[in-house]
Amino acid sequence: MAERVEASVTDGESTIEERDRELMREFEEGLDQPMDEEADMLKDMHGEKSFSMLMLLRLSFQSLGIVYGDLGTSPLYVFYNTFPDGIDDSEDVIGALSLIIYSLLLIPLIKYVFIVCKANDNGQGGTLAIYSLLCRHGNVNLIPNQQRSDEDLTTYSRTSVAEGSFAAKTKKWLESRHSKKRALLVIVLIGTCMMIGDGILTPAISVYKTFFLTVLSATGGIRVNNPKMSSDIVVLVSVILLIGLFSMQHYGTDKVGWLFAPIVLIWFLFIGATGIYNICKHDTSVLKAFSPKYIYLYFKRRGRDGWISLGGILLSITGTEALFADISYFPLQAIQLAFTLFVFPCLLLAYCGQAAFLVNHKEHYKDAFYASIPESVYWPMLIVATGAAIVGSQATISGTYSIIKQAVSHGCFPRVKIVHTSKKFLGQIYCPDINWILMIGCITVTASFKNQTEIGNAYGKMYRTRGTAVVVVMLVTTLLMVLTMLLVWRRHWIFVLVFAILSLVVELSYFSAVILKVNEGGWVPLMIAAISLLVMFVWNYVTVKKYEFEVHSRVSMSWILGLGPSLGLVRVPGIGLIHSELASGVPRIFSHFITNLPAIHSVVVFVCVKNLPVYTVPEEERFLVKRIGPKTFRMFRCVARYGYKDLHRKDDDFENKLFDNLFSFVQTETMMESDSNYSPYSFNHRQESRDELIRNNNNNHNKNMVMFSSMVDYTESAIVPADSPHSAMSFSQNYTVEEEEEDELEFLKICKETGVVHIMGNTVVKARKGSLVPKKIAINYVYRFLAKMCRANSAILHVPHEALLNVGQICYV
Repeated sequence: MAERVEASVTDGESTIEERDRELMREFEEGLDQPMDEEADMLKDMHGEKSFSMLMLLRLSFQSLGIVYGDLGTSPLYVFYNTFPDGIDDSEDVIGALSLIIYSLLLIPLIKYVFIVCKANDNGQGGTLAIYSLLCRHGNVNLIPNQQRSDEDLTTYSRTSVAEGSFAAKTKKWLESRHSKKRALLVIVLIGTCMMIGDGILTPAISVYKTFFLTVLSATGGIRVNNPKMSSDIVVLVSVILLIGLFSMQHYGTDKVGWLFAPIVLIWFLFIGATGIYNICKHDTSVLKAFSPKYIYLYFKRRGRDGWISLGGILLSITGTEALFADISYFPLQAIQLAFTLFVFPCLLLAYCGQAAFLVNHKEHYKDAFYASIPESVYWPMLIVATGAAIVGSQATISGTYSIIKQAVSHGCFPRVKIVHTSKKFLGQIYCPDINWILMIGCITVTASFKNQTEIGNAYGKMYRTRGTAVVVVMLVTTLLMVLTMLLVWRRHWIFVLVFAILSLVVELSYFSAVILKVNEGGWVPLMIAAISLLVMFVWNYVTVKKYEFEVHSRVSMSWILGLGPSLGLVRVPGIGLIHSELASGVPRIFSHFITNLPAIHSVVVFVCVKNLPVYTVPEEERFLVKRIGPKTFRMFRCVARYGYKDLHRKDDDFENKLFDNLFSFVQTETMMESDSNYSPYSFNHRQESRDELIRNNNNNHNKNMVMFSSMVDYTESAIVPADSPHSAMSFSQNYTVEEEEEDELEFLKICKETGVVHIMGNTVVKARKGSLVPKKIAINYVYRFLAKMCRANSAILHVPHEALLNVGQICYV
C-alpha cells in the first residue's frame, strides 16, 4: 500500500515537473519570440530592374568579352585533338562535324542557354545558386538558422508542392536524413571545386594557345610539331602573359569587358566569314552533317578510336560550364541574345568551313584552322586570334570569382575580400586573394608541362586534362537540375526524366572518353578539386559545429531578466554591440562577459549578421530590430540579413545603418504605444504563463526557485557599491521612474555619441580528446591555418580596433 502511495506521489511530481517544463519553455519563447511581427512591418520597395533594348545590346556586346571568349576559340584546336594521328577517311570528318553540331545544339544552346540558365537565382548562376534554390524549397540547409520572418522577404521566392505528388515524395526523402543533406552538399561542392580547377587550367591553356599563335606561326600555317623550341622559353613567355592577364583583373568586369569585347566580336566575324568562304570554295556537301545518321556511321567505322575521339569533340563545348556561372555579370536576356543570334551561328559556320577544307586536304589535320584561312587575311586573322586566345580564359576567371563569393556566403569557404567593381551592376566583382591564388596555380600548372619532349604534346595533354573538369561540372549540374525541376519548377516527372536521360547519355559518353585519359594529365583537375574540396568541407563542417555550439550553450532569457534592469552590474555610458550567430537567445559570450567584468553599457544590442539562401535582401528589408524585456533594460536585438549577392563585406557604413534602423524602431514603437493591442516587448505575451509558473514553483518546487534566486544573488553581489570609484562612470546606477519616462530616442543618441563598443567572440575550435587522427588534423591544423589566413569579422564589418573587445571561448568538436 505504501509503495502504491509512493508511486502515486512520484507520478504526480513527474506530471507537475513536465507541466512546469512546458510552461518554462513557453515562457522562454515568450521572452524572445521570433521577429515575425517586425518582418511584417517592412514594406517591399524592391523591384526587378528592367533593361531597354539598347542596354541589352550593349550588355550583349560586353558579354562577348567575358562569357564567350573560351567557347569562341575552340575552333582553333578541336579537329586537331579529334584526329591526333591523322584522318583516314573523308567521311570521318563529316561524322566528327555532325558530333560537333549536335553537341553545340544540345549542351550550350538547349540545355544551358534555354534551360539551366533559367534556374538562376534571380541573376545568380552556378551550382551553389541552384543549391540556394533547393534550400529554400526544401529543408536541406545544414545550418538551421532560418526563421519564418526570412520567408517573408521579397526575394525569398518559393513554391509549395502538392501532397502525395512525386515532388513531395522526393522532398520528404531528401529531408529524411542528415546524411542525405550532407551528400547533396558534397555533390554541390564537387561541381564547385571542379569549376575552380577549370579556372586554374584554362588560363594556362590560353597562354599555350597564344604561344602557338605568336611564336610557332609561319606564313604557311602553324607548325605545331616543332621539337626544337626550348621549353624554358615557353614557360617564360607563358608566365609573362599570365601575370599580365591577372594584373588587369582589378579594373573590373565592366572595363575588361569593353577591352575584350571588340576583340571577340571581330574574332567571331572573322571565323564566320571564313567558314562561309571555305564552304563555298571547297565542299558544300559537308552540310549533310546536320543529319544525325552520320554520327552512327562515324562510330560504326571507327569503333573504339571513334569513342576515344569524343575527348576532342568535347573541347568544342568547353566554356559552356562557365557560361552559367558568369550569368551574374549580365542579364539572362543579354546572354541568350548574344549566343542565339551571333555566337552559335558563327561557331557552326567556322566548324563547317574547316570540315569542308579537311575533306579535300586531310594532310592539314594539325593546322586546319590556319591552313584554311585565305592568304590575303592571314596576318590580320593571326593578330585577332592571338588576342582572342588570351581573352579565352576570362570566362572561367570571372566565373571563379562568382562561385567563391557564393561559397563564402554559404559558409563553405574562408572569408575573403570581395570588391564590387561596378555601381550599376552589383554582380560584377573582383576577389584579390582568389585572383593571385589562381595566378600562382596557373603558373604552377604551366611549369609542370615544361618537361614534355614536344610543345605540341604538352598542348594536347593540357586540353585532355581540362576535359575531365568540364564534364564533371556538367554532370553535377544535370543532377541538381533534376531536383530543381521537381521541387522548384514542379515539372511532371516524365519531362524531368526525358531531360535527365538526354543530358546523361551525352555527358556520360564524354565522361567515359576523358576518363580513359586520366593517366595522360586527367588527374590534374582531380587533384586541384580534391584540395579545394578538403578546404570547403572542413570549413563548412566546423562552421556548422560552431553554430550548434552557440545554440546549445546560449543563456536563458529568464536568467537575464531575473538580474533586473541593471543586469546586476554598473551600467556605464555608451552602447555595447554583442555580436553572435544567434538570431534568438543570448550568446554565451555575454554571460561570460558580465560574470567577469563589473560593468556593462547603458544600452545593449545583440547583433546577428545572417546569410540567407537568397541572391539579395533589399536594403529596406535588411535589418530587423526588436526590444528584449521591459524598456528599463535598454536591450535590443538586431538581425542583419544578407544574400550572397549583397555580401555585408561591402557595407562600409554598417554601424550607422544599424543605428538608423534602431532609432527608426524606437520612433515607430513610440507612435504605436497608443494601440492597446501593441506590446512594446514580447515579454508581455506570456505574462499569464509566467505568473502561473512562478506560483507552481513556489508551491511545489522551491528548489528550482532557490537555484534561480542563487543566480540572481550571485550576480547581484558583483554590483559596485554607490561609493565605489566606478559609480562615477554610471549615469544610471538605479533605474528610477524619471529615467524610464525620459525621451528614449535622445537617450540612445547620447549613448551613441558617448561611445560604441563591438563585443565579439574569439572562438578557438579544437578536436575533442579521443577523436580520430584525420579529424584532429582537419580541425587542429587545417581549419586553424584557414582561420588565421581568412579575414576577421571585425575587418569585414570595418570595426575600428579601438572599439573592439574580443571575448575568448573554446569550442570542442
